[in-house]
Amino acid sequence: MKKKRVRPQTLKGFQDNLPEEMIARQGVIDAIRGVYERFGFVPIDTPILEHFATLTGSAGAEVNKEIFTLETPEGEVAAMRFDLTVPFARVVSQYREQIKLPFRRYHIGPVFRADKPGPGRFRQFTQLDIDVAGARSLAADAEIIAVLCGGMRAAGMTDNDVPLFRIRISNRRLVDALLTGNDITEPERIKHTLRVIDKLQKVGIENVKMELASGRIDASGDPIPGVHLPDSVITAIAEFIAITGVDRLEVVKLLMEKLPASENTEEALADMRELAALLDALGISEAEAVFDPSLTRGLDYYTGPVFEVEVVGMKALGSLGGGGRYNELCNRFMGQQVPAVGASIGLERLMAALRGLEKIKFPRSTVKVCIATVGKVAARDVLKLAAELRGAGLNTLTYLGGKKNMAAQLSDADRYEVPVAVILGEEELQRGEVAVKDLIAGKRSRENIDDHDAYREAGRNAQVTVKREDMIGIVKSLLNNEPVPAQSE
Repeated sequence: MKKKRVRPQTLKGFQDNLPEEMIARQGVIDAIRGVYERFGFVPIDTPILEHFATLTGSAGAEVNKEIFTLETPEGEVAAMRFDLTVPFARVVSQYREQIKLPFRRYHIGPVFRADKPGPGRFRQFTQLDIDVAGARSLAADAEIIAVLCGGMRAAGMTDNDVPLFRIRISNRRLVDALLTGNDITEPERIKHTLRVIDKLQKVGIENVKMELASGRIDASGDPIPGVHLPDSVITAIAEFIAITGVDRLEVVKLLMEKLPASENTEEALADMRELAALLDALGISEAEAVFDPSLTRGLDYYTGPVFEVEVVGMKALGSLGGGGRYNELCNRFMGQQVPAVGASIGLERLMAALRGLEKIKFPRSTVKVCIATVGKVAARDVLKLAAELRGAGLNTLTYLGGKKNMAAQLSDADRYEVPVAVILGEEELQRGEVAVKDLIAGKRSRENIDDHDAYREAGRNAQVTVKREDMIGIVKSLLNNEPVPAQSE
C-alpha cells in the first residue's frame, strides 16, 4: 500500500526563517545583545511552557491575551508564554535567595499568542526584553530608554547619525493627576477611561471622545458602552493628549498649564523634569526621545513612565517595542510590590522596518573561504587544509559535490557569496603552496569584459600563489580588503 504523503506546510500564524533571513536576524540580535550587556544586563532563560496559573493568576481570568494551552503528561494545565515579563516575575519570586535586588536581566526568545494573524503579525514571534527589578529611582527608567536608543542605533536604525526611530514617552502619573484633579476617582472608572484613551492610535480622537461620553457604535454595528464623563473632562483629556513641544522641558511646561493644580500634579511633573535631566545626562537627544502625552499604551498596567519605539515616517508599521514602569511585578506570587521597569523590542517588526528602510543586508551565508582542487587531490588533503583555515577562525566551506571541474566547485562560492577561494592542486601540494583567489575582486574586474582572453587574464590578476605557511595571513588580508600581494616566486 502506498503511504499517504503529508503536505509540507506551516501552521497558520507561524513562519519558517531560511538562511538569509536567519543570518540577518542573528546579526540584529547580536548587535542589540551587545548594547544590553554594555549597560550591565545579564541573560536568563525560562521555559516556553509555564503553569497556566503562573501566566493568568489563580483565577485565570485577569489576562486578556489569547493563550495556547495544553496538558502535561502528569495532567497539569500548562500554557505557552505570551510575553517574557511574567516569567521574569516568577523567577524573581522563586529565587529570592539567589537573586539580589536590584537585578538587571535581559531575555531573548520566542513568545506565543493565539490571536488573529495578519501582515507582520504572527502567533510566534521573538522579543528582546530588558528589565530592572527592585529599583525605584527614575535613573532606572532613563537607562531603559537609553538602552532602547542604543539598541536601535546598533541595529542600523540611523541614517548618517540621524535617528530613523523615535521613542515617545509619557507617564501614568500625569493621567492620574488629570483625572483625579477633575474628580474622577473611582478605580473602575479610571481603568475604563484609560482603556478608552489607549485606543487613540487605532480609532482616532473623535471616536475616543464619543466613547468617553455616552458610547459609540463600532464599524460592525455593535454598541460600545461609554464612560459617561462630563464634557469638561473630555475636553481636558483631548487637550492633554494634544500637547506637543519643541523639546522635553517645553512639554513639561505646557503640561503644567493644562493639569489641575494638586499635589499629584506637582509630583508627576517633578518626575518628568527629573527624567528629562537624566536623559540629557545619558546623551539621549531630543530627536531620539520625546515627551508625548498622546502615548497611552498600557496605562491601566503601568504605574509610572511609559514609552514606545516608533519608526519615523512609518506609522502604519506600528511600534517596534516599548515598555514602562510597573511596580506590581511580583504581587501575583509574593503578595508584595517589587518596583520594576522594563521594555521589549519586537524582532519581527524591527526586521520589517530595517527591510523597508533598506538598512539591512541579507547575506547568503557566513562562509569566508571555500576550497577548490585541481587534478587528483585526496579528500584527506582537502580536509587537512580546511582544518588549518578553521583553526585560524575562518568559516570554511569544502566542496562535497560530484563534479570535479573548477567551475562546478566554485559554483558553491558564487551561491553562498564566498569572498575568498583557496585552490589546491597536485603540483602545489608537492611544493607546499596554494593559490588564493579574491573572488569578489575577480568578479568585479571581469564586469563588462567581452573578450575571452581579457576575461581570463582579469581573473588571474585576482589570484596569487603563496607558501602554505603564508596562506592564513594572505586570506585575512583579502578579507580585510587589503590589496592582493605580488605573485610569490
